[in-house]
Amino acid sequence: MNRLKKRWNISSNWQLVSILIVFAITGFSSLQVAKPFLSLIGIPETFQPHWLYRILRLVLIFPIYQVLLVFIGFVFGQFTFFWNFEKKMLYRMRLGFIANFVDEKILKK
Repeated sequence: MNRLKKRWNISSNWQLVSILIVFAITGFSSLQVAKPFLSLIGIPETFQPHWLYRILRLVLIFPIYQVLLVFIGFVFGQFTFFWNFEKKMLYRMRLGFIANFVDEKILKK
């Protein structure tokens, strides 16, 4: 636990526990949100071929997870940690322009 706290630059055990809870809730929630979202855009669970449905769902889960991570982190009072975590991930995927846009236009940094 101490290595995680040092790596993530956090000081309290409560903050570490809340961060781990956010990761757990976000993972489960993204799985639950993806299925109805696919149905909403006209791709039911009975879509054939079924392997394509699974691939579409996996592709959809990724952006849903990213948005929910920041939102649920905000609800748990850990917005700064998760926004920095998200920015690092976006830069690694060469999508840093999204992080820059949000910082400049929405967060007004």
